[in-house]
Amino acid sequence: MNIRPSPIAGSWYPGQADRLTRDLDRYLNQAETAVPDGKIWGVVVPHAGYRYSGPVAAHGFNCLRGLQPDLVVVISPLHSAHRAPLLTTAHDAYETPLGLLPVEKTAITQLNAALHQSAACAGTILTPIAHDREHALEIELPFLQRVLGQFRLLPIMMREQSKKMAQGLGQALADILRGRSALLVASSDLSHFYPQRQAQKLDGEVLRRLGAFDPDGVMDAEDEGVGYACGRGAIAAVLWAARELGANRVNILCHATSGDVTGGFDSVVGYGTAVIWENDLIYAKKDN
Repeated sequence: MNIRPSPIAGSWYPGQADRLTRDLDRYLNQAETAVPDGKIWGVVVPHAGYRYSGPVAAHGFNCLRGLQPDLVVVISPLHSAHRAPLLTTAHDAYETPLGLLPVEKTAITQLNAALHQSAACAGTILTPIAHDREHALEIELPFLQRVLGQFRLLPIMMREQSKKMAQGLGQALADILRGRSALLVASSDLSHFYPQRQAQKLDGEVLRRLGAFDPDGVMDAEDEGVGYACGRGAIAAVLWAARELGANRVNILCHATSGDVTGGFDSVVGYGTAVIWENDLIYAKKDN
């Protein structure tokens, strides 16, 4: 098996399985999460080192306890240069200290076919890349392993985070996931290197639009100068896919900044988490 070894275990998160498990369990147990009473389609979670983002991300991952999806789609930005707009791993599995996560190659093939047929993404495919060093995707995997156990992975890294690409990707994902037991994970941090008060304002606007289930608004926040999310395309793609699959609600679960950890508030990074779900009662009330 062609395995992608972790380039960040031991730095971004603990490299030993026992210590990693203890840290994950501490974050998860300390997160007082109000899990929605409906079908959960996905989460939006941050991707900094666990010291900073772990306690925030845990609120989202707590919502996944007890679920048994056979496929988990993780979408992150790509923080390095590449010509291709959308990428995936060339490996057969990801390795973390908690074990191997097999990649669902069939899902990659299906998604490439759906993307090719998409008006928004015609001609675009997931370009395989070997030995990538992208932390934003990998950082979510140990949390997922801890709360879900075994599953197969569809990893997607977005170099191009345009509205057209995000919407096309979301539609293509919905096309291949309909009828499957699947979860969607969007990996994104929020504002970068603003003073705490300004960061809270910028983050608050992105989270307001996210909570309103407004993928267009999330994408537009940076262009309007009122908010920033480094994975805005990942968030929007997951929202568009989840909506097509039946989701109709987003709950904002937690927000914090790096300053809340370090005590330095002159230049902080923002972190937020949310759960995307389907509330059948909305439609039941309309029918009555």
